[in-house]
Amino acid sequence: MAHDPFCPPDEDKKFKKTPAGKHEVHPEHQHEDDELEGLHGHDHEEEEGPIWKTAKARLTLLCAAAFGIAYLIAKLFPQTAPWGYIVAMLVGLVPIAGRAFKGMTKGYPFTIETLMTVAAIGAIVINAAEEAAVVIVLFLVGELLEGFAAGRARASIKALATLVPKEATVERDGKPVKVEASELKLDDIVIVRPGDRIPADGQIIEGESAIDEAPVTGESVPKKKGVGDQVYAGTINDEGVLKVRITATAEDNTIARVIKLVEEAQESKAPTERFIDQFAKYYTPGVMVFAAMVTVIPPLAMGAPWSQWVYKGLAVLLIGCPCALVISTPAAIAAALSAGAKRGLLMKGGAVLETFRKVSFVAMDKTGTLTEGKPKVTDIIGKGIDDVELLKLAAALESGSSHPLAVAILNEAKSRSIAHGSAQDAKAMGGKGVVGKVDGKEVALFSPKAVEEKVRLAPEDKEQIEKLNDDSKTVSVVLVDGEIVGYLAIRDEPREDAMAGLDALKDLGIKTLMLTGDNKRTGTAIAQQLGMDARTELLPEDKQAIVKELKEKGEVVAKVGDGINDAPALAAADIGIAMGGGTDVALETADAAILHGRVKDIADMIRLSKSAMSNITQNITIALGLKAVFLVTTIIGITGLWPAILADTGATVLVTLNAMRLLAWKGSGNAEL
Repeated sequence: MAHDPFCPPDEDKKFKKTPAGKHEVHPEHQHEDDELEGLHGHDHEEEEGPIWKTAKARLTLLCAAAFGIAYLIAKLFPQTAPWGYIVAMLVGLVPIAGRAFKGMTKGYPFTIETLMTVAAIGAIVINAAEEAAVVIVLFLVGELLEGFAAGRARASIKALATLVPKEATVERDGKPVKVEASELKLDDIVIVRPGDRIPADGQIIEGESAIDEAPVTGESVPKKKGVGDQVYAGTINDEGVLKVRITATAEDNTIARVIKLVEEAQESKAPTERFIDQFAKYYTPGVMVFAAMVTVIPPLAMGAPWSQWVYKGLAVLLIGCPCALVISTPAAIAAALSAGAKRGLLMKGGAVLETFRKVSFVAMDKTGTLTEGKPKVTDIIGKGIDDVELLKLAAALESGSSHPLAVAILNEAKSRSIAHGSAQDAKAMGGKGVVGKVDGKEVALFSPKAVEEKVRLAPEDKEQIEKLNDDSKTVSVVLVDGEIVGYLAIRDEPREDAMAGLDALKDLGIKTLMLTGDNKRTGTAIAQQLGMDARTELLPEDKQAIVKELKEKGEVVAKVGDGINDAPALAAADIGIAMGGGTDVALETADAAILHGRVKDIADMIRLSKSAMSNITQNITIALGLKAVFLVTTIIGITGLWPAILADTGATVLVTLNAMRLLAWKGSGNAEL
């Protein structure tokens, strides 16, 4: 959306934040928007369909057609020339003049519409009707292009909505029933066959398959998912039949939330955009004063012909039209926000997008941010029995348990296709572990401390367990009939891309630090594995204090986290980033969100910010550079009225096309555009 350069100075106060973190327009500013509706840059109404079917396009085509007819009539009947062109000009000028008058009555006299109206009427006065008609047509073309820039960015993100299938197969009374996807309710069970798109966010309750998340996340490799795993609306089931329990309705699924957040973000102005708006507020009246001086000083001071300098003054007025300048920032920001959202990178507004490029320090939570947040079996060490038999005994004991360590053991057995059954008389021993009977043998799965209460650990056993603990692994000891037969080591492993993500930040010259509430041994082990420093055993207020301390040292800090305990630090940071799958509290407190849990996306957000700001600089240079060139050529008499407006329209075309390049941004490996 193009923004008007004559917006009120308290634009940044326009939005209020609701308790839920959403942005709403204050009532007084909503009234103000209603008053300005229709002025250049204040067309909030979105028209469906192709650009050539919009009201602006129809007006542009009608005005162009009227000019074409006037031109033909003038060739056939030269005496009609001025009047035909005046009629053609009025087709486009009447609505423009109407908007100029509306601006004046609302206290905005120096609008773009005012510039156009004065220039067009002045051209008629000096008998330049043909050029006046061309000027109006070109101005309408420029306005159409501005709408196109905003529309492309909106359409780019709204295209995500088309990924969700219109129909879904729901299980009702044990039978499959076709329903509209929009009618799905929480806890409905949907059946997703191979090749089908998943109709809503949900959790797999039966089956396993490879899920192609490329349409939503951009990841080219399908992810293997099974019971308990989360799936997202719009992704594709590649292999087996799945049953999925719905966890979010159509209006609240991941794609719908992304679209809503991006649309809200595009309404929020960036500092550069606000600066351009303020600059344009003084720039435009300044242009009018300068045009008046060009018109009157040469004739009065040097006796130059009035007609010649009135003509040049009108041309200067048109050169001053700030259309391209106004669109230079919002077009790039809208495109960048849309491109990021399509990759699962959400930023809540242009101000956040701008700040990312300044980040010098990234502080990260450990669990769920640098690590998966899901413990996994890392070591299986048998003593007298093989790994398969050891894992089978442990899985039989843990069968049916939902404890995170039990789930890790069961998932490992499942991944190895080990059939384990269930232990008989299995029971949990508070603070110690689990006991039960497997194939008639007494089997126990205990912590090392609990084992020492029953049997004496050999020195080599203690050494082995100590070594695993030093690597931040939790050790469970398996006993059969009171004898130690092996160990299982379990740890919340770093994300697959954690190292690559940290290296990407290092390549950008950005420092990193792990902040965790875990014990020193666990936190330090993971940090050393990833090659970073760590601060451990931290409470939420400690994390917040460290962020403030870093800011006081002059660092621009981004804090990444996924839990409630991260919320204070996220709020204190220059930019708070919520990691995908995080709590609602973290997502609401944060300024940005990484929906798909990739550590490398932090560096990508920074690269996208730098690309967007570079694009904005290019746009402003194009907009002002062309004006400077045509200002000189107009003063020295090389160019006239229609090249003057063509300079602005041409700049608008170039700025629009340049901004749209950001829509092609793909993340790592293609970040600099």
